[in-house]
Amino acid sequence: MSRSTFSFNRLRRIWQIRRVAARYGLREFLDGKPRGDGRPRGERLRLALEELGPVFIKFGQALSTRPDLVPPDIAADLARLQDQVPPFPIEQARAIIEAELGKPVEELFAAFDPVPLASASVAQVHTARLPDAEDGSPGLEVVVKVLRPGIEHVMADDIELLHTLAQLAQRFSADARRLRPREVVAEYEKVLLDELDLMREGANCALLRRNWLGSELIYHPMVYWDYTRTRVLVMERIYGVPIRELDTLRALGVDFRALSERGVEIFFKQTFRDNFFHADMHPGNIFVDASDPAHPSYIAVDFGIVGQLTPTDQRYLAENFYAFFNRDYRRVAELHMESEWVPSGTRVEEFESAIRTVCEPIFQRPLKDISFGFFLLRLFQIARRFDYQVQPQLVLLQKTLLQIEGLGRQLNPDLDLWKTAKPIMEDWMRKRLGPAAALERMRANIPTLADSLPELAHQALRQLSRGQGLGGVGRQDLDRLRTQLQASNRRQLQMLAAGALAFCAALIYVSGKGPLLAGAPVLSEALGLLALWLGWRTLRQAD
Repeated sequence: MSRSTFSFNRLRRIWQIRRVAARYGLREFLDGKPRGDGRPRGERLRLALEELGPVFIKFGQALSTRPDLVPPDIAADLARLQDQVPPFPIEQARAIIEAELGKPVEELFAAFDPVPLASASVAQVHTARLPDAEDGSPGLEVVVKVLRPGIEHVMADDIELLHTLAQLAQRFSADARRLRPREVVAEYEKVLLDELDLMREGANCALLRRNWLGSELIYHPMVYWDYTRTRVLVMERIYGVPIRELDTLRALGVDFRALSERGVEIFFKQTFRDNFFHADMHPGNIFVDASDPAHPSYIAVDFGIVGQLTPTDQRYLAENFYAFFNRDYRRVAELHMESEWVPSGTRVEEFESAIRTVCEPIFQRPLKDISFGFFLLRLFQIARRFDYQVQPQLVLLQKTLLQIEGLGRQLNPDLDLWKTAKPIMEDWMRKRLGPAAALERMRANIPTLADSLPELAHQALRQLSRGQGLGGVGRQDLDRLRTQLQASNRRQLQMLAAGALAFCAALIYVSGKGPLLAGAPVLSEALGLLALWLGWRTLRQAD
């Protein structure tokens, strides 16, 4: 497709957005002057987003979970975008299923409901029943998720428009350049395109299910791979109360405090324990198992958007959270410098002072009243003069955290986010950054160092053989090889000694009983420290 065609499509889409905004009187959101045909502003905004398509619908979904940022009347209307988007005809759904699975719907399922159970921006869901078993028992109840027809082209057009708007913003706005809109849109594009592959969604569900199988906190349905393709996904049907039905949950006697705290625990464990988190946690995707009201659990659906962090980002994020809640603003500033989220020439004292300006007023209130959303907005405002760089790879995590916080506040206005999260963060830091973790990394490196000596020897013989064919090897080459072999041998001996010291330290600590071994703990600590120092020195020499 030519550049001129791309430009025409973008101009046509911009004109459509302007036309839809004018029809529904959305200028009211800019100047506060009522417009439109008398319908509530939330309803008009929802209808406009529905008409503009999936990218805009998802934007509305995110806003609907933040009643602290969006007026309640607007949030209530936008909540209908989560699974009440107008469905597409059953004839189109059947055609897609049969094209993907190669058989008529009547042969694939013992029963199939033509009325959608739910309809969202990218796909709609029908209930069905698998064929009866050979012993005559009824087949399992399932849900069949079907992509909207033509959604790939609609999504491509909107993504193209977002790239155009990002390029314009980055070219003409210095403040926008700081927000890195092109990188953010590129990251968002990957997320949106991933949703168009239902095989990928099935794989996401399967991994989350393995991570949490047997947990009392959350349940993930089973995927039936024989019935799953790129545009069709068949999963176990789950039964629960939609989390938005608060009156129903209250009538069932559900403990909202336990439910909100469990939601926070799930988010932080998915992020830091598993490094694989459900990144589309709006109320339309969450159900509650209220069979035990005192210990309610979650049931998750819709796994098209998931997130992962690099080990570096995971570590910096954990340390930032920990430092923030301990009011260690100096460490927050240093972490931003170390991760290069702010320019290297920034004075850490000035950045620390700016962070303190943002955080101290927040900490004057009880922890339960601290909003991460408000904190992030203030931090971004203060960081402008330090040329703070928005991290595209963290956008998904930030969005998910805001969704979890917004949902938690609806369930329990007194939710203390940090009270629930802090033990999880401390456990993660102890396992990843403590002495035991250092010893484990040292132990893991011993085989690599042990393998390096034969490889270097083989390399030396190979070079000597080539040198003989060429008339000999120079003295400098031989000296260099001899030095490499000696250094490798030295490092291996040091690592073996470090491992032996660590083993002895553990043995003395476990066996330290009786009057003759009264000083065993001190001796084991000394040997352990010596092992750590020797291992660290060896690894540093290897670098």
